[in-house]
Amino acid sequence: MEHLHQSFTVQYNYNIFFTSSLFLPENELLSRFLVNLNPSVTVKKILFVIDEGVANAHKDLNTQIKTYFAKYSQTQLIQDILVIPGGEQVKNDTQYFDQVLEAINLHGIDRHSFVAAIGGGALLDMVGYAATVAHRGIKHIRIPSTVLSQNDSGVGVKNGINYFNKKNFLGTFSPPVAVFNDEVFLSTLSDRDWRSGIAEAIKVALIKDREFFEWLEVNAIALANRDPAAMNYQIWRCAKLHIEHIRSADPFENGSARPLDFGHWSAHKLEYLTNFEVRHGEAVAMGIALDTVYSNLSGRISAEDAQRVIFLIQQLGFELTHPLLQVIEGNSPILQGLEEFREHLGGELTITLLTGLGSGEEVHEIDADILKQAAAILNNQAAIIQH
Repeated sequence: MEHLHQSFTVQYNYNIFFTSSLFLPENELLSRFLVNLNPSVTVKKILFVIDEGVANAHKDLNTQIKTYFAKYSQTQLIQDILVIPGGEQVKNDTQYFDQVLEAINLHGIDRHSFVAAIGGGALLDMVGYAATVAHRGIKHIRIPSTVLSQNDSGVGVKNGINYFNKKNFLGTFSPPVAVFNDEVFLSTLSDRDWRSGIAEAIKVALIKDREFFEWLEVNAIALANRDPAAMNYQIWRCAKLHIEHIRSADPFENGSARPLDFGHWSAHKLEYLTNFEVRHGEAVAMGIALDTVYSNLSGRISAEDAQRVIFLIQQLGFELTHPLLQVIEGNSPILQGLEEFREHLGGELTITLLTGLGSGEEVHEIDADILKQAAAILNNQAAIIQH
């Protein structure tokens, strides 16, 4: 029997814009972008979904958006701006996903229109997923409001919600049409949320860019003390490394290798085990510490290099470990994270470990005894600091 073969390529293009006060009437950036994208369409609508935390911190945001689109009226603003909770609960409870779909349906948002999300990574993930599955794909715009989403999750191509108590069990690979990083949203972050996003910068520097890691070492105190210039550069450099990786490697993760998830196998599990009381960035910092010490104990990096990583994590104000990261015996809860990580990739276990400051390698098994040692070393170091 003969068979038919089909092959085609879809090209994706999107810009990440860095700006300040996106919705000031004098700032034409957003309006110009909306008008120039497919100008032949006569009526384009835009629906905004805003993270409740952002709405509470920026009380006049709704008014600013409405004033902005009253001036730049070529794009029709849906006046009913949707405000929903942020944080991991927005990915855990499908009622919020349903709310976005209902608004898309109610207001006739079609494939020539836009859904714009303003918020942290969790809200962007959920809204992006809703936009991608409605009408098989509505254009979505990300306006990240946290360090973590401006330098990492918000600039990538992944969307999703949690399901069956598994992180991102439902999701899509669908790039936004644009990302707008507005530094104004960072000004109201708590110190904890300000710091949390820097974990992803440590991660990408460790596996991609030794020079950036050394910059982080030099600027750790400035970053911890909320220096805006240092933070803006960190976000730009981190976002650049992330999108370069997405373009050059495996953007839709068809393989099992995910170097950008260095430190994440334990972080994802820890978030769940603590019912998300531990922030994603905090969990990633602990995961980086664990995998760094493991990299040293398994002969991949020197003790000196491992200590440089640990010291940087401490300088930025992160905890090194958590009781639930301890490996006591073969059925320790955190070890389940390895199996779930393998399952999530749909193939063999693939974990990135460090071979140097700025380089890594993929391994396909983790030795539980070495992991137990690594967890114990971090526990001892954390105890020394506390005393």
